[in-house]
Amino acid sequence: MNGHSPTASCALTGLAARLRTMPPSCGPVRLIAVDGHAGSGKSTLAGRLARALGGAPVLSLDDLASHDALFGWTGRLTGQVLEPLSRGAAARYAVYDWTRRAFTGEREVPAAPIVIVEGVGAGRRAVRPYLTAVLWMELPPEVSWARGRHRDGPGLAEFWDGWTRAEREHFAGDPTRPYADLLVRQSPEGYELLAGPVRHRPGSPSPDSR
Repeated sequence: MNGHSPTASCALTGLAARLRTMPPSCGPVRLIAVDGHAGSGKSTLAGRLARALGGAPVLSLDDLASHDALFGWTGRLTGQVLEPLSRGAAARYAVYDWTRRAFTGEREVPAAPIVIVEGVGAGRRAVRPYLTAVLWMELPPEVSWARGRHRDGPGLAEFWDGWTRAEREHFAGDPTRPYADLLVRQSPEGYELLAGPVRHRPGSPSPDSR
C-alpha cells in the first residue's frame, strides 16, 4: 500500500473535511474511533488521518491496556480521558510500559476539536456514546494477525497466541464492526472508504469511494 499516493491523500483529506463538520460528541470534542483487528493498520491510519486534520491528537489504547487487562481498560479510559474531555478539560492518563509491565508514565490529550482514539476495541459498547464516528479497518482477523506476528517477530509469539484468544472473546461479546460508520480498506492505491453498517445514522460521514 502506498499511503502517500494522491488517491490516498485525497480520501483522507475528504474524510477530514467531513469530520470537521460533524457535531461534537464528548463535550466540545469530536471523538473518532479507529478500530479493527490487531495488525490491521489502525495506528498508521490514525496517524495519517491526524495529519490530514492538521495535527489532531491521537490516543493509543496500547497505552491504557496491560498484560493483566488486555481489554480491561474501560474504567481508565472513562475516568482519565472521556470524563475530562466531556468537561472541556485536558485529559491526563497513565501510560503502560509493556517492557517493564507497569504504568510508568503519563500523557496529556487536550480537548481539541477532534481527537482520535485508536486500538482494538476503540468502538466498544461503553465508548460509543462518546464517539462522533467509528472507523473499522476492513481486514480479516487471520490476515491482520499474520501481519502483526510478522511485524513483532518470533520473540512475541507466545504473547500473540494469548492475544488472539482474548481478541476473539472480546469481539464475540462486544463487536465493533456492526456499529462502524465507515469501513476502511487498504488497496495498492491507498485507502478505500466504504459505508459502514450504521450508514443510516444521521450525521454519519459519507464514504469517498477512493
